[in-house]
Amino acid sequence: MKIEQIYTGCLAQGAYYIESKGEVAIIDPLREVRPYMEKAEKNGARIKYIFETHFHADFVSGHLTLSRATGAPVIYGPTASPGFEAVIAGDGQEFRLGEITIVALHTPGHTMESTTYLLRDAKGRDHAIFSGDTLFLGDVGRPDLAQKAAHMTREELAGLLYDSLRNKIMPLRDEVIVYPGHGAGSACGKNMMKETVDTLGNQKKINYALRSDMTREEFIAEVTDGLLPPPQYFPHNVRMNKEGYADIDEVLARGARPLAPEAFEAMANETGAVVLDVRHQSDFEKGHIPRSVFIGIDGSFAPWAGALIMDTKQPILLITPEGREEEVVTRLSRVGFDHTLGYLEGSFEAWKAEGREYDTVNTIPAGELEKRAAAGEIPVFDVRKESEYENGHIHGAHLTPLDFINDHLDEFPKKEVFYVHCAGGYRSMIAASILKSRGIHNFADVSGGFGAIKETGIAISGEGGTPCSL
Repeated sequence: MKIEQIYTGCLAQGAYYIESKGEVAIIDPLREVRPYMEKAEKNGARIKYIFETHFHADFVSGHLTLSRATGAPVIYGPTASPGFEAVIAGDGQEFRLGEITIVALHTPGHTMESTTYLLRDAKGRDHAIFSGDTLFLGDVGRPDLAQKAAHMTREELAGLLYDSLRNKIMPLRDEVIVYPGHGAGSACGKNMMKETVDTLGNQKKINYALRSDMTREEFIAEVTDGLLPPPQYFPHNVRMNKEGYADIDEVLARGARPLAPEAFEAMANETGAVVLDVRHQSDFEKGHIPRSVFIGIDGSFAPWAGALIMDTKQPILLITPEGREEEVVTRLSRVGFDHTLGYLEGSFEAWKAEGREYDTVNTIPAGELEKRAAAGEIPVFDVRKESEYENGHIHGAHLTPLDFINDHLDEFPKKEVFYVHCAGGYRSMIAASILKSRGIHNFADVSGGFGAIKETGIAISGEGGTPCSL
């Protein structure tokens, strides 16, 4: 028996390759499925099953492409109603894979069709669970994503999740290995651990949601507390996973087309495409196409693209580091953006070489911000998350989280110079690009973000709002 976790850090997502006696099961595959097929071929095995733990909201699964390529059936848990042919497993239904068995355990709560897959070894012993978004390490799946589809409140869904955990998962022996669908950084939960594999026994000790003395009411209150609104692209991804989508090869053929600067500009004007610049933030700062949006490929690229572009049908034109064009198109497709129209051949250097208009971002070091603050009160806008802000921020700074910056546009001064920062510089450069694309240019980005700011003498308010000097 072989179990391999295929973890994708930028999505904080775990897919799984399980093999026994030449037969393979894939759980929650990513959009690009060739690596699974190549792995099976190399091992002289065939893909027999494709298991989906639920209709994913934060990424587009590769289940349909993989099924078409291999003939393996797609399997969902009870109550699932996909718009394509699939096996809808009954609660407790068993699937034989070589010498092992995979059992579908219906665990509704995150969504109504959510299913945990229990793996029993060749001797019939419970060995591992693939818990999807039902159980994470340190947390459980948020119960608010399926409210409209299930016609239930988040409290009602949380109650179902409580029952699923207590009746289906917690009775399993402590030695059972937990393989979750996501890790720290995913928007599908709140307090996930950085580790991606653990034992159920350890989770019973440290996961707040698995306390043995926890009442149903306490669980509902704690699980629903502090939930931020989900990213707006989530419903689009659910629809694609449930109804179908184009194969990744089609998306790549259209999106990875080189366009000379003149053709690039013409297509941008004709289609209304978003010009997305994915180079490093320092490169974007020094020069970029006017009104282009920055989201760097080497940061949390796909989730930020999904959160900020919002409409997955929006046409997109790319400015990428040379040689990474297909990677960018692929990573956009993972979160449902299938309408990339091409990329700027020669990257930004080709645009600049032709003498075309370009823009820059005004930046200042943290030390300069300190000097200006000492000379009088200045408007500072912090684009980190609320939890980061509460743990320490510039005294008097305005909280305008990047996730919802479009909701705060009216708060930025129209003429007065203001200052923007995040933790280290990546998110504030995204914010800077959005502000400039909206015609707001009277600001400076603070280089190095809050990490650099803390090294100066600027007044900092810590947790609880007590001003202190760091």
